[in-house]
Amino acid sequence: MTFRPAPLRAAAALAVVFIVARVIYRILFNGAGIGEPVLLDLPAMRLPAPYAHVVFLGPVSGPGLWAAVLSALPIAAMFLGFGLLNAFVDVAHGFVHLARRGPMQGIGRMLVVAWAALPALSDAVTSVRLAFRLRGERFGPRALVPILEHTLEHAGRVAAALELRGFGSRAEHRSKNDDGGPLLVCDAQFRIGDAQVSVPEFTPRGGSITVITGPTGSGKSTILRGIAGLLSHVDGGEVSGTVRVAGADRAATPPRDTARAVGVVLQNPRAAFATTKVRDEISLALELRGVASGTAKARVLEVSERIGVTALLDRNVSTLSAGEATLVAIAAAVVENPALLLVDEPLADLDTSARGHVIAVLHDLARDAGVCVIVAEHRASALVPVADSWWTIDDGTLIPTAGVPAAAPSTSQPVEARQIPSPPADIAPVLTATNLAFHRKGNTLVRDASLTLHRGELVALVGPNGAGKSSLLVALALGEGTGGATMLDGGRVALVPDASDDLFTRDTVAGELRAAERRLARRKNGGQPGPGYAASRLARLRGDVTIPIGHEHPRDLSAGERRILAIALQTMDDPQVLLIDEPTRGLDPAARTAVAAALQAAADAGAAVLIATHDHDFAHGLGARILPMRDGVAPSSQTAPAEEPEPLLPLPRHAATGPEPKTIEPGSPAAERKRRLRMPRGVELAVLAAANLLALAAFCWPLLAAALPQDAAAALPYAALAIAPLAVVAIIVSLDGSVRSAHTVALLGVLAAVGSAVRVASTGVGGVEAVFILLILAGRAFGARFGMLLGAATIALSSALWGGIGPWTPFQIFACAWVGAGAGLLPRRVRGKAELWMLCGYGIVASYLFGLLTNLWFWPFAVGAGTGISYVPGAPLGTNLSSFLLYSLVTSTAGWDTLRAVTTIIGIAVVGRAILAALRRVKPVSSAGGGAGGHAPQASSDQAGDRLHLRV
Repeated sequence: MTFRPAPLRAAAALAVVFIVARVIYRILFNGAGIGEPVLLDLPAMRLPAPYAHVVFLGPVSGPGLWAAVLSALPIAAMFLGFGLLNAFVDVAHGFVHLARRGPMQGIGRMLVVAWAALPALSDAVTSVRLAFRLRGERFGPRALVPILEHTLEHAGRVAAALELRGFGSRAEHRSKNDDGGPLLVCDAQFRIGDAQVSVPEFTPRGGSITVITGPTGSGKSTILRGIAGLLSHVDGGEVSGTVRVAGADRAATPPRDTARAVGVVLQNPRAAFATTKVRDEISLALELRGVASGTAKARVLEVSERIGVTALLDRNVSTLSAGEATLVAIAAAVVENPALLLVDEPLADLDTSARGHVIAVLHDLARDAGVCVIVAEHRASALVPVADSWWTIDDGTLIPTAGVPAAAPSTSQPVEARQIPSPPADIAPVLTATNLAFHRKGNTLVRDASLTLHRGELVALVGPNGAGKSSLLVALALGEGTGGATMLDGGRVALVPDASDDLFTRDTVAGELRAAERRLARRKNGGQPGPGYAASRLARLRGDVTIPIGHEHPRDLSAGERRILAIALQTMDDPQVLLIDEPTRGLDPAARTAVAAALQAAADAGAAVLIATHDHDFAHGLGARILPMRDGVAPSSQTAPAEEPEPLLPLPRHAATGPEPKTIEPGSPAAERKRRLRMPRGVELAVLAAANLLALAAFCWPLLAAALPQDAAAALPYAALAIAPLAVVAIIVSLDGSVRSAHTVALLGVLAAVGSAVRVASTGVGGVEAVFILLILAGRAFGARFGMLLGAATIALSSALWGGIGPWTPFQIFACAWVGAGAGLLPRRVRGKAELWMLCGYGIVASYLFGLLTNLWFWPFAVGAGTGISYVPGAPLGTNLSSFLLYSLVTSTAGWDTLRAVTTIIGIAVVGRAILAALRRVKPVSSAGGGAGGHAPQASSDQAGDRLHLRV
């Protein structure tokens, strides 16, 4: 049991505030004049009707104040008690248990995903904050757009990971292969949108490594996602022809039902982790299938030893390097001994040492475990020693080749020692750094970095993962760090970061170019660039590459196009120094050539260009001067020493000791728990209606009590406190059957993480509830049920985050759930500016109703007895209602609720259009096909019945 002091501190502060508020209420209404001595003799004023029973101010005495303090102590003690409970109880661990068993597994899994998304959200905020500084813009409300884009992309990856691990599967038995191999593809077409890839025949055998190459956008990932089942059941694409995976028809079988036979490692695995710990990530597939805990732990240890990640089991996934994350993703993919392993771009982010380790693991799995390994990779020649067959995509068709295709780039070998040519003597340096050091959060990221950059030259900073290359670029761009980094002519340093998509804050390419022109005008002291200046600048950089510059979303461009657009945006004002982090990541030869041309064009325009890269071939092809970097040091020597490989982790045991017998099948159908059943639609709606009516009654208990005898009314406060949590449970149980789609779980989870972070950051600041902006826009985009679930999940997660769970939590859950659900019930046909006006109006109404409801149930507890605005059991309804309205007006409506409404209006007006566009770009969470929003006309009735219909 771990003690967290923060919840107890927060509870103590809340208790003190409550006591002070109780004293203030006593002074303002009827005074506090019990006994002697009288400390203040304030004049008493009786208010006019309908508040004639209220006396404003009055005498204030010491015993009266003490009586007010004593009356507040029971409630204050309750705050402290729940603070102490929150300090000791690990609510996040409770989410995990909820996800494993019982009637709320879907909601529990969504909360686990939300908790795991918080570190990724923090990274997104840090990355976007840096991007805004690099753009020269203030980090304000518009930053929500790229942060949300970041999290939505994360949701898509997590959804795919959950689907591929078997989330929601009802298949009890492992698919058996009846075709003589793990995969049979014949006369197949993989389609998504306007893109199509044909596969005449593709039947790799078990125990082999097959490598697929081809240009960026040619369809490598499309083929892998088609084989995995994501294309037709998740992405909204289509698979035709014969595609059989482990004996199952791919078009009719969703990936969750073949999860035990197919392991998949997607691009950028760190962005797809659905848990917080490495151990939990590897065991996720076993957990989703209900394998007994002891069996699952043993299997995780065995797989970790095989892959070589045993030392990482207790690490947080957010702390993993790129190479470590790839190995963990492989371990998670093979934990159930699949016959087929699909790996997409596993070497993209890795240095030489990490690439060697990953390749050794893949070789071990194929040779010793008999797995059929299929790899899609740009850095194809690194796989030459282990590959058994080579395939490439030529004119939209997958064809075999005799070896490494000519289009595939060669691997980046360590930099050989060689003399670096010095710049011409007549070219003046534009930037010098001498013994530069850069620290962050107490860690030294760069030390003793010395370099000189000259106008018009290209320089490449190379070194292993973790050497500090990216940190050095950031220090140079922001002018941070100790030591010396000097721009000799006072010019600007521009940086295109590794996460260059974070530079995009508009929802069209044309919008980005217009914003760049406005920034340029501000930097040039009001001088307005000519019409089309930004577009012509982009045209000069892109060369022969055609980039749409109209209403296309920047994130919908290809990887190469996005890189060139980012370079254009950052060089719009002709900076003297251009820094670019990993300019070729994920790019094929054609895109690499286009980016190289853009960099050369920037150098030709007079900029000193410094790139940080693992791609040494690219650097040499540019004719760049090489600066090696290791352990945070960038030496200023004129020779580049050979790179010495550093082992990432101990190599997998089978790479050294030879094969061992295959492991036994983890678990059995008998060990799997029964799948939960979903309520019939009619019963579900009846439960939802009844639970919401009960919750509304719990909110309104002070007014309902007027209709009951005084003895019965005395029990109503306790009945309300009991009914509210029961209604929450009823709502969750009834809606849990709806949360069966991996896409919905992931989308709800990451948006709940965003909402909880916004709520924790804004709550208490004068009544600001910025989370209303997200709840209203998400409810509008995805429907009433989604809005209700998101509101409830946001409160649950944020309460667990800051330790604020208590009797008030069910009331907060319903209040926020109703805000999200109400937005989903607004007229659907309204669009454009009228839609934003409608949402602003709804935001005003929701803000005031939220304040009234949350005040109503707590009003008698907050004020206590003995004041003019106290709740009086047995009093007429009109008297209690007028007392409540006066209390709410003074304490909330005129201040907090109004500011909440204003905040919501401003937020929707500033970022509403862009956030709605971002949400609507996400594949809909409601459709009538297979998988999470895909279209699968041949899907089974079970699969079709398993779809989520969140809209109302």
